[in-house]
Amino acid sequence: MIRRSLLALGILAAFGTAAHAQSYPTKPIKLLVPFAAGGTTDLVARVVADPLSRELGQPVIVENRGGGGGAIGAAETARAPADGYNLGIATVSTTATNPAINPKIPYNVFTDFTPIVNIAATPNVIAANPKFVGKDYKSFLEEIKKNPDKYSYGTPGTGSIGHLMMEMFMLATDTKMLHVPYRGSGPAINDAVAGQIPLLFDNFPSTLPFVKEKRLTALVVAAPQRLAVLPDVPTLAEVGAPGVNRMAYYGIVGPKNLPKDIVNKVNAAVHKVLQDPAVRKRIEDTGSLIVAGTPEKFAQEIKAEYTAYKAVVDKQKLTME
Repeated sequence: MIRRSLLALGILAAFGTAAHAQSYPTKPIKLLVPFAAGGTTDLVARVVADPLSRELGQPVIVENRGGGGGAIGAAETARAPADGYNLGIATVSTTATNPAINPKIPYNVFTDFTPIVNIAATPNVIAANPKFVGKDYKSFLEEIKKNPDKYSYGTPGTGSIGHLMMEMFMLATDTKMLHVPYRGSGPAINDAVAGQIPLLFDNFPSTLPFVKEKRLTALVVAAPQRLAVLPDVPTLAEVGAPGVNRMAYYGIVGPKNLPKDIVNKVNAAVHKVLQDPAVRKRIEDTGSLIVAGTPEKFAQEIKAEYTAYKAVVDKQKLTME
């Protein structure tokens, strides 16, 4: 009798979960951006949110929760109820570089999240102040090889993708430069433009306006192929550093144990949103590339990026200090 009652309860619970997923969503959904408003992560979230609201039939409300290199906002998503009403934007910083270098990060990338969809990927770039000796990649490489530890480079912060990618680059090219961490892309770019630092490693959308105005010189990009707006600038793969030729990503995750039906529903809705030419154009205008894909593929991408950055952290004995 007890066994039959337990079985009945199990069936009812399973039915309840399925029914909940089928009716989802029945109220507004929070999409948490783990960075301050105004950056590329925020822009991608807001471009997707309105059309996603129409697809799902409920408002998708973007909220910003910056701090800790994205860790504060990511931790909030990880702690949220697994009901589909608390989703978050995941980036390389929150799921790969920060966890790789920071043992005190308040979540486990692989057990505390449910990957849903990778929205877009963004190229990265090594750029220089126009007065820097090297005017292209070849002369840049020759200069830093001749003068180890002479030149400094700025990044959005210790443990940022720019920091760990430049560490990868120095390993791949047997070069040495000095890291100058900033609190975000803006201050690092401003100092590179002003000549306070000669070099910069950051995401391409942040630097693009300054490259267009010739206030920064793009030396090499991390991208699948040369960028249409910079046809003369080679990729890191072209110059012999394929392992460094990595992109940043912007995807959606939920807390762990998010029901599969909800995951699939949000994934399908995002795919439909990304078929809209207007949405695609707004994302691609930042220099980003549309990705989409399955939840399983996004999980694989997160694992691959974390593994790559953890390897360089261990090899270079990098810490947050």
